[in-house]
Amino acid sequence: MRLATFNHDNRQRWGAVLGDQVAPLDHAWPSLRLALGAGNRAIAAALAETTARAPLADVKLLQPVPDPEKIYCAGVNYKSHTSETGRENKAYPSMFMRFPDSQVGPDTPIVRPFLSSDYDFEAELAVIIGKTGRHVAKENAYEYVAGYSCFGDHTLRDYGRHERQITPGKNFHHSGAFGPWLVTADEISDPAALTLTGKLNGEIMQSASTGDLIFDIPFLISYLSSWSMLKPGDVIATGTPAGVGFTRKPPLWMKAGDVFEIEISSIGILRNTVVDELYG
Repeated sequence: MRLATFNHDNRQRWGAVLGDQVAPLDHAWPSLRLALGAGNRAIAAALAETTARAPLADVKLLQPVPDPEKIYCAGVNYKSHTSETGRENKAYPSMFMRFPDSQVGPDTPIVRPFLSSDYDFEAELAVIIGKTGRHVAKENAYEYVAGYSCFGDHTLRDYGRHERQITPGKNFHHSGAFGPWLVTADEISDPAALTLTGKLNGEIMQSASTGDLIFDIPFLISYLSSWSMLKPGDVIATGTPAGVGFTRKPPLWMKAGDVFEIEISSIGILRNTVVDELYG
């Protein structure tokens, strides 16, 4: 299933994307996050019982889960990105958090703040949690995955270098992106064999297999659950591969009018246009 949250008839709804139509399912659960807690089988059963449809062209897709309790992000988690930044592999992943309001959905402008021009692109695979868990063993980790999506963990590099912290550079309002939908785990036979591509104005900037992750999905789930309670709707951004703007000579930053696309095989395309923040 492809599950999405969207605006329709002047209200926020969610449902399943079926070709060029959507099947609203908010009659069963008021939000996708709450539905994920019931499980993908329950969602599939609700879908089988509904005949309501709306044209996909008549809805505005939002972030698949607009209200996650937590967005965990893995830093420098591709071998290729580690190499291009001259860093060494570590025993544990570098983790930071994003705020939900730093994200927008597909075909919605991402905002370059007026405080910085160092606006960098990062194409990533997102893992969406479907079951509450703590101290999850790696061999059981996939049981806690509801599905996958595209994630733009775009970064204000100069703010990310203020002292020893990354959080400011990752959390400017509407600077990141998430979508276009959640593809349920049963549709992805091997999440370690997906092709991830990031394009700036149609030119490939990043291209990698998710098999290049240093800390794979089971490790991330096990590690995060060792110190945090995972809950349905929580998002794990798994890291970005080589090719980001700050490693290029000269650096390549996103600017107003640019279009950044994240494509992941078996999932889809997340496309956003850059706009400048209006001062004041």
